[in-house]
Amino acid sequence: MMTVFWGLFIPFAGTTLGAACVFFMRREMNDNVQRALMGFAAGVMVAASVWSLLIPSMNMSAAMEKLAFIPALIGFICGIFFLFVLDRVTPHIHAVAQKPEGPKTKLSRTAMLVFAVTLHNIPEGMAVGVVFAGLINGNAQVSAAAAFALSIGIAIQNFPEGAIISMPLRTEGNGRLKSFWYGMLSGAVEPVAAVLTILLTSAVETALPYLLSFAAGAMIYVVVEELLPEATRDEKTDVCTIGFAAGFALMMVLDVALG
Repeated sequence: MMTVFWGLFIPFAGTTLGAACVFFMRREMNDNVQRALMGFAAGVMVAASVWSLLIPSMNMSAAMEKLAFIPALIGFICGIFFLFVLDRVTPHIHAVAQKPEGPKTKLSRTAMLVFAVTLHNIPEGMAVGVVFAGLINGNAQVSAAAAFALSIGIAIQNFPEGAIISMPLRTEGNGRLKSFWYGMLSGAVEPVAAVLTILLTSAVETALPYLLSFAAGAMIYVVVEELLPEATRDEKTDVCTIGFAAGFALMMVLDVALG
Protein backbone atom coordinates (compact mmCIF):
# COMPACT_ATOMS: atom_id res chain seq x y z
CA MET A 1 0.00 0.00 0.00
CA MET A 2 2.87 2.39 0.76
CA THR A 3 4.23 1.69 -2.71
CA VAL A 4 0.98 2.92 -4.22
CA PHE A 5 0.87 5.93 -1.88
CA TRP A 6 4.32 7.11 -2.95
CA GLY A 7 3.54 6.41 -6.58
CA LEU A 8 0.50 8.68 -6.40
CA PHE A 9 2.24 11.31 -4.27
CA ILE A 10 5.30 11.83 -6.50
CA PRO A 11 3.46 13.70 -9.32
CA PHE A 12 1.74 15.96 -6.78
CA ALA A 13 5.11 16.69 -5.20
CA GLY A 14 6.41 17.74 -8.63
CA THR A 15 3.60 20.29 -8.99
CA THR A 16 4.15 21.57 -5.45
CA LEU A 17 7.87 22.08 -5.97
CA GLY A 18 7.22 23.85 -9.26
CA ALA A 19 4.66 26.15 -7.65
CA ALA A 20 7.24 27.01 -4.99
CA CYS A 21 9.32 28.72 -7.69
CA VAL A 22 7.10 31.76 -7.11
CA PHE A 23 9.08 32.40 -3.90
CA PHE A 24 12.41 32.56 -5.73
CA MET A 25 11.70 33.96 -9.19
CA ARG A 26 10.71 37.39 -10.43
CA ARG A 27 7.11 38.19 -11.22
CA GLU A 28 7.14 37.10 -14.87
CA MET A 29 8.60 34.00 -16.49
CA ASN A 30 10.68 34.52 -19.64
CA ASP A 31 8.53 33.80 -22.70
CA ASN A 32 11.07 31.45 -24.33
CA VAL A 33 11.47 29.52 -21.08
CA GLN A 34 7.71 29.12 -20.80
CA ARG A 35 7.45 27.90 -24.39
CA ALA A 36 10.26 25.39 -23.83
CA LEU A 37 8.61 24.09 -20.66
CA MET A 38 5.27 23.67 -22.41
CA GLY A 39 6.99 21.79 -25.22
CA PHE A 40 8.79 19.63 -22.65
CA ALA A 41 5.51 18.79 -20.89
CA ALA A 42 3.93 17.92 -24.25
CA GLY A 43 6.82 15.61 -25.13
CA VAL A 44 6.57 13.76 -21.82
CA MET A 45 2.82 13.33 -22.19
CA VAL A 46 3.01 12.00 -25.76
CA ALA A 47 5.77 9.52 -24.89
CA ALA A 48 3.92 8.39 -21.76
CA SER A 49 0.74 7.93 -23.80
CA VAL A 50 2.52 5.62 -26.24
CA TRP A 51 4.93 3.58 -24.11
CA SER A 52 3.15 3.52 -20.75
CA LEU A 53 -0.50 3.42 -21.83
CA LEU A 54 -1.34 2.49 -25.44
CA ILE A 55 1.24 -0.26 -25.95
CA PRO A 56 0.41 -1.98 -22.61
CA SER A 57 -3.29 -1.67 -23.47
CA MET A 58 -2.78 -3.58 -26.73
CA ASN A 59 -0.48 -6.11 -25.05
CA MET A 60 -3.19 -6.86 -22.47
CA SER A 61 -5.58 -7.57 -25.34
CA ALA A 62 -3.17 -9.90 -27.16
CA ALA A 63 -5.68 -12.76 -26.91
CA MET A 64 -7.81 -10.88 -29.44
CA GLU A 65 -4.94 -11.32 -31.92
CA LYS A 66 -5.39 -9.00 -34.92
CA LEU A 67 -8.24 -7.22 -33.13
CA ALA A 68 -6.08 -6.40 -30.09
CA PHE A 69 -6.23 -2.74 -31.09
CA ILE A 70 -9.99 -2.47 -30.40
CA PRO A 71 -9.88 -1.81 -26.62
CA ALA A 72 -7.06 0.71 -27.16
CA LEU A 73 -8.97 2.42 -29.96
CA ILE A 74 -12.25 2.62 -28.03
CA GLY A 75 -10.55 3.90 -24.88
CA PHE A 76 -8.47 6.42 -26.81
CA ILE A 77 -11.50 7.93 -28.59
CA CYS A 78 -13.49 8.05 -25.34
CA GLY A 79 -10.59 9.82 -23.60
CA ILE A 80 -10.45 12.44 -26.34
CA PHE A 81 -14.21 12.96 -26.14
CA PHE A 82 -14.16 13.17 -22.32
CA LEU A 83 -11.63 16.03 -22.32
CA PHE A 84 -13.42 17.67 -25.24
CA VAL A 85 -16.61 17.83 -23.16
CA LEU A 86 -14.82 18.99 -20.00
CA ASP A 87 -13.10 21.71 -22.02
CA ARG A 88 -16.48 22.97 -23.23
CA VAL A 89 -18.38 22.88 -19.92
CA THR A 90 -15.66 24.20 -17.58
CA PRO A 91 -14.95 27.96 -17.52
CA HIS A 92 -11.18 28.46 -17.74
CA ILE A 93 -8.50 30.65 -19.25
CA HIS A 94 -4.94 29.81 -20.23
CA ALA A 95 -2.00 31.82 -18.95
CA VAL A 96 -1.19 33.46 -22.30
CA ALA A 97 -4.81 33.92 -23.44
CA GLN A 98 -6.88 37.07 -23.26
CA LYS A 99 -10.34 35.50 -23.59
CA PRO A 100 -11.73 32.73 -21.36
CA GLU A 101 -13.07 29.46 -22.74
CA GLY A 102 -16.17 27.49 -21.79
CA PRO A 103 -19.47 28.91 -20.55
CA LYS A 104 -19.72 32.52 -19.42
CA THR A 105 -19.02 33.02 -15.73
CA LYS A 106 -18.34 35.68 -13.13
CA LEU A 107 -15.37 33.74 -11.77
CA SER A 108 -12.15 35.68 -11.36
CA ARG A 109 -9.28 35.29 -13.81
CA THR A 110 -7.28 33.66 -11.01
CA ALA A 111 -9.91 30.96 -10.53
CA MET A 112 -10.12 30.31 -14.27
CA LEU A 113 -6.33 30.02 -14.53
CA VAL A 114 -6.40 27.35 -11.85
CA PHE A 115 -9.27 25.54 -13.61
CA ALA A 116 -7.26 25.50 -16.85
CA VAL A 117 -4.36 23.65 -15.25
CA THR A 118 -6.67 21.43 -13.22
CA LEU A 119 -8.35 20.28 -16.45
CA HIS A 120 -5.18 18.81 -17.90
CA ASN A 121 -4.03 17.41 -14.56
CA ILE A 122 -7.05 15.08 -14.53
CA PRO A 123 -5.79 12.77 -17.32
CA GLU A 124 -2.31 12.74 -15.79
CA GLY A 125 -3.78 11.56 -12.49
CA MET A 126 -5.85 8.95 -14.31
CA ALA A 127 -2.76 7.71 -16.16
CA VAL A 128 -0.82 7.17 -12.95
CA GLY A 129 -3.84 5.65 -11.23
CA VAL A 130 -4.63 3.12 -13.94
CA VAL A 131 -1.00 1.94 -14.13
CA PHE A 132 -0.83 1.42 -10.38
CA ALA A 133 -4.22 -0.31 -10.55
CA GLY A 134 -2.64 -2.79 -12.95
CA LEU A 135 0.22 -3.27 -10.49
CA ILE A 136 -2.20 -3.86 -7.60
CA ASN A 137 -4.18 -6.40 -9.62
CA GLY A 138 -0.99 -8.27 -10.50
CA ASN A 139 -1.22 -7.69 -14.24
CA ALA A 140 1.85 -9.12 -15.94
CA GLN A 141 2.06 -6.15 -18.32
CA VAL A 142 2.66 -3.68 -15.47
CA SER A 143 5.76 -3.83 -13.27
CA ALA A 144 6.54 -1.67 -10.25
CA ALA A 145 9.44 -0.14 -12.15
CA ALA A 146 7.22 0.77 -15.11
CA ALA A 147 4.58 2.28 -12.80
CA PHE A 148 7.18 4.41 -11.02
CA ALA A 149 8.77 5.38 -14.34
CA LEU A 150 5.44 6.91 -15.38
CA SER A 151 4.95 8.53 -11.97
CA ILE A 152 8.44 10.10 -12.06
CA GLY A 153 8.00 11.22 -15.66
CA ILE A 154 4.71 12.95 -14.84
CA ALA A 155 6.32 14.55 -11.77
CA ILE A 156 9.20 15.92 -13.85
CA GLN A 157 6.84 17.60 -16.28
CA ASN A 158 4.62 18.75 -13.39
CA PHE A 159 7.50 20.77 -11.99
CA PRO A 160 7.51 23.34 -14.81
CA GLU A 161 3.70 23.19 -14.92
CA GLY A 162 3.58 24.22 -11.27
CA ALA A 163 5.79 27.21 -12.07
CA ILE A 164 3.78 28.05 -15.19
CA ILE A 165 0.57 28.37 -13.14
CA SER A 166 1.96 30.06 -10.00
CA MET A 167 3.97 32.73 -11.84
CA PRO A 168 1.03 34.11 -13.87
CA LEU A 169 -1.06 34.11 -10.70
CA ARG A 170 1.61 36.28 -9.10
CA THR A 171 1.54 38.56 -12.15
CA GLU A 172 -2.23 38.88 -11.72
CA GLY A 173 -1.56 40.66 -8.42
CA ASN A 174 -1.83 37.75 -5.98
CA GLY A 175 0.67 37.42 -3.15
CA ARG A 176 3.46 34.84 -3.33
CA LEU A 177 1.86 32.56 -0.73
CA LYS A 178 -1.57 32.69 -2.39
CA SER A 179 -0.02 32.04 -5.82
CA PHE A 180 1.87 29.06 -4.41
CA TRP A 181 -1.27 27.75 -2.70
CA TYR A 182 -3.35 27.90 -5.87
CA GLY A 183 -0.55 26.35 -7.91
CA MET A 184 -0.28 23.48 -5.46
CA LEU A 185 -4.06 22.97 -5.35
CA SER A 186 -4.18 22.70 -9.14
CA GLY A 187 -2.09 19.52 -8.78
CA ALA A 188 -4.21 18.07 -5.95
CA VAL A 189 -6.68 16.77 -8.54
CA GLU A 190 -4.06 14.25 -9.74
CA PRO A 191 -4.00 11.96 -6.67
CA VAL A 192 -7.80 12.29 -6.43
CA ALA A 193 -8.24 11.23 -10.07
CA ALA A 194 -5.69 8.46 -9.53
CA VAL A 195 -7.52 7.02 -6.50
CA LEU A 196 -10.89 7.13 -8.28
CA THR A 197 -9.35 5.33 -11.28
CA ILE A 198 -7.84 2.66 -9.04
CA LEU A 199 -11.22 2.09 -7.37
CA LEU A 200 -12.97 1.83 -10.74
CA THR A 201 -10.39 -0.56 -12.13
CA SER A 202 -10.54 -2.73 -9.01
CA ALA A 203 -14.31 -3.01 -9.44
CA VAL A 204 -14.10 -3.82 -13.16
CA GLU A 205 -10.69 -5.42 -13.77
CA THR A 206 -11.49 -6.19 -17.43
CA ALA A 207 -11.72 -2.43 -18.02
CA LEU A 208 -7.96 -1.96 -17.52
CA PRO A 209 -6.99 -1.94 -21.24
CA TYR A 210 -9.77 0.56 -21.94
CA LEU A 211 -8.80 2.82 -19.04
CA LEU A 212 -5.13 2.81 -20.06
CA SER A 213 -5.98 4.03 -23.54
CA PHE A 214 -8.66 6.38 -22.14
CA ALA A 215 -5.97 8.18 -20.13
CA ALA A 216 -3.75 8.27 -23.22
CA GLY A 217 -6.51 9.88 -25.30
CA ALA A 218 -7.18 12.47 -22.61
CA MET A 219 -3.49 13.40 -22.40
CA ILE A 220 -3.11 13.64 -26.18
CA TYR A 221 -6.11 15.99 -26.25
CA VAL A 222 -4.38 18.30 -23.77
CA VAL A 223 -1.19 18.27 -25.83
CA VAL A 224 -2.88 19.05 -29.15
CA GLU A 225 -5.57 21.43 -27.92
CA GLU A 226 -3.62 23.37 -25.30
CA LEU A 227 0.12 22.89 -24.84
CA LEU A 228 1.39 22.94 -28.43
CA PRO A 229 -0.85 25.80 -29.67
CA GLU A 230 0.19 27.96 -26.70
CA ALA A 231 3.87 27.14 -27.09
CA THR A 232 3.94 27.75 -30.86
CA ARG A 233 1.83 30.91 -31.05
CA ASP A 234 3.17 33.70 -33.26
CA GLU A 235 5.00 31.05 -35.31
CA LYS A 236 7.80 30.82 -32.73
CA THR A 237 8.28 27.07 -32.87
CA ASP A 238 12.00 26.38 -32.39
CA VAL A 239 12.12 26.57 -28.59
CA CYS A 240 8.97 24.46 -28.23
CA THR A 241 10.34 21.84 -30.63
CA ILE A 242 13.54 21.49 -28.62
CA GLY A 243 11.57 21.24 -25.39
CA PHE A 244 9.24 18.63 -26.91
CA ALA A 245 12.16 16.52 -28.11
CA ALA A 246 13.81 16.65 -24.68
CA GLY A 247 10.60 15.68 -22.88
CA PHE A 248 9.78 12.86 -25.29
CA ALA A 249 13.30 11.44 -25.13
CA LEU A 250 13.42 11.59 -21.32
CA MET A 251 10.07 9.82 -20.88
CA MET A 252 11.00 7.20 -23.49
CA VAL A 253 14.28 6.46 -21.71
CA LEU A 254 12.59 6.31 -18.28
CA ASP A 255 9.91 3.91 -19.47
CA VAL A 256 12.20 1.57 -21.39
CA ALA A 257 15.12 1.65 -18.93
CA LEU A 258 13.01 1.28 -15.78
CA GLY A 259 10.13 -0.70 -17.25
